[in-house]
Amino acid sequence: MTAPATLPRLPHWEEQPADLPAAIREVKAALRARIAASGRSVDEVFAVVERRVQAAVDEITATRARGEQVWPVIEYADIASGAVSAEQVALLRRRGCLVVRGHFEREQALGWDRSIVDYVEGNHFFENYRGPADDFFGSVGSKPEIYPIYWSAAQMEARQSERMATVQAFLNSQWKHESEGVRWFDPERDSLYPDRIRRRPEGADSAGLGTHLDPGTLDLWMTQAYQQAFRHLFDGSVEQYDPWDAAHRTAGPQYPGSTMCSAFRTFQGWTALSDMDHDQGVLHTVPIPEAMAYLMLRPLLDDVADDEMCGVTVNQVFPAGDKYHAPLLPALTGIPDVRAGDSVWWHCDMIHSVAPVESQKGWGNVMYIPAAPWCPRNEQYSASVREAFLTGSSPSDFPAEHYERTWLDRFRPEDLTDIGRRGLGLD
Repeated sequence: MTAPATLPRLPHWEEQPADLPAAIREVKAALRARIAASGRSVDEVFAVVERRVQAAVDEITATRARGEQVWPVIEYADIASGAVSAEQVALLRRRGCLVVRGHFEREQALGWDRSIVDYVEGNHFFENYRGPADDFFGSVGSKPEIYPIYWSAAQMEARQSERMATVQAFLNSQWKHESEGVRWFDPERDSLYPDRIRRRPEGADSAGLGTHLDPGTLDLWMTQAYQQAFRHLFDGSVEQYDPWDAAHRTAGPQYPGSTMCSAFRTFQGWTALSDMDHDQGVLHTVPIPEAMAYLMLRPLLDDVADDEMCGVTVNQVFPAGDKYHAPLLPALTGIPDVRAGDSVWWHCDMIHSVAPVESQKGWGNVMYIPAAPWCPRNEQYSASVREAFLTGSSPSDFPAEHYERTWLDRFRPEDLTDIGRRGLGLD
């Protein structure tokens, strides 16, 4: 179904509105009116999404019940040689997540892990650690589990490596990055978005992280760029909604907050620095990219108060839970066993969580490295990243802890490769 040519304009707030409840009421009324003007009701549009998502949930739960692997697994060698089959690509696009086997040689990953230990211990990190400055990760346990470290040689070597660039380009290519006469991002160039390290020791207890999303909060409904990005959900053409379409997502603002990400990421990801079994407090996702349509339309149903967005608000993570999203959660599925050097990826709009664990068997160590292709939004953020890199500071998306400013053995500008220089906007 094609949307009518003229529909009511939506109010938008390019900066966080001062009166959030009033803005929520206004935008919800406008969204409902816009859908109604298309000739369909909110309930009719939501029913289309509900059927589409429920079919995916049923497929995933049946796959799991048969004892089959839900998460796609692709060998790095096949990505590098262009030998990934059409069936594998189709499954990746259907599930929106991937394990890359052998992304790095196991010994290289274990060596990076050891070098990070040397880096933090040699700079007396634990003696100077001031405790978690991040409310989101503050509850996961251990001393610390999330290291606010960004500029170790290990992290930068992985970020700027040819092997990382190869996988990122493959993942970016799953997205529609050109439309309406605009090239929304460059799939071959990553912005080297700097993130942290997790080191969870053997025997640790961790509370995990509940089901949530990371693409933004109220800005997803309230800013003009995101209203355009999700246009098909609100203009009567819901069947045309494509979770792999980057249109209008790569330049718009995001409301500030403790969990914001200034960059556009096609996929979130991490690289394993230790072997991890699937039952040891690992990542889970609802592997259904289309579920974002459910999450975006759900607040418009009649059982949600007019000043409420199903628990979504600023300065908090986007929640996904039983009260409003229960039909989605049976699909929540953990990663398979991974070995050091494997990498794990999930679509940026995907519901995910980290399972709790008691007395963990073996280490659980990762470097967070996403796919964040070069685009206007990421180019803008790269200016602050360059400054953080040169001064050893914490990047501006993260708490201002700045442990590495005085560490003499952090990664040096002269060690940047061409990929690294391009990613930081230095070439």
